[in-house]
Amino acid sequence: MSPTVKAFFDQPTWTLSYVVYDAETRDALVIDPVMNYEPASSKVSTHSLQQLIQFIDQNELQVHLVLETHAHADHMSGAQQLKEKYPSARIGVGKKITEVQKLFKHIFNLDQEFRTDGSQFDLLLDEKKEEQAGSLTVKTLFTPGHTPACATYVIGDAVFTGDALFMPDYGTGRCDFPAGSAEDLYFSLVDKIYTLPDHYRVFVGHDYLPGGRELSYESTIGLQKKNNRMLNQSTSRLSFIQMRSERDQALAPPRLLLPAVQVNINAGHLPEPEENGIAYLKLPIITEKRRFK
Repeated sequence: MSPTVKAFFDQPTWTLSYVVYDAETRDALVIDPVMNYEPASSKVSTHSLQQLIQFIDQNELQVHLVLETHAHADHMSGAQQLKEKYPSARIGVGKKITEVQKLFKHIFNLDQEFRTDGSQFDLLLDEKKEEQAGSLTVKTLFTPGHTPACATYVIGDAVFTGDALFMPDYGTGRCDFPAGSAEDLYFSLVDKIYTLPDHYRVFVGHDYLPGGRELSYESTIGLQKKNNRMLNQSTSRLSFIQMRSERDQALAPPRLLLPAVQVNINAGHLPEPEENGIAYLKLPIITEKRRFK
């Protein structure tokens, strides 16, 4: 099966969201929706989501699933806003999200009431079980490295890699977040993603327009294995780990890391308002003596 894929690009966060659908049955799912957030004003908005929703409604699609490839560190999830619009849709994520919840519950010193069993999500996806979105079948591959809970979704001949794998001229996702691992990412790509058929279409989670080129978000497994600048079929494990580690040391943290993770480990739920009617996010203070890790 070859599902139809419509991409939406959020320029401020370089993020690709996707509507995947069966053109005959109109069954659909959404991958990695973005809720806009401006840190200076702490204002949230649904500008990016509205474009996606307009497309869904104009094409009379029935949204069955909203899937997250991982707990994003560069944008807030718009999953809850989509569920409000399409109440029958279920929000899903890889079941290892519980590892990330436990990690960040400690880092942010969240209230004891914050659950780390993944129950904020409607669906915890497992490699051993396929999920249906109407006529669409979703196969989950656990592809840790960028985070310990990253998942890749295979829907027919379409592969959605999230932040594990980017376009060949850019490379792979970073591995310097808490519990990230360049070695894990190497095996996720070589033993999982690169074992898929060469003709399968690859859709990436971000595009940073390297060299000022135009937006690009689709390649194939064969092209990735041949041309990916960081990990191709001739790249050794040790050279990839060294290259990825050196690159990560030069990267600044994502602009929305601290607010985004708090919302995304909670399935896109914003914090509840306090007694004054205002909701708040927590920001740890980082010093030379106390680092974020």
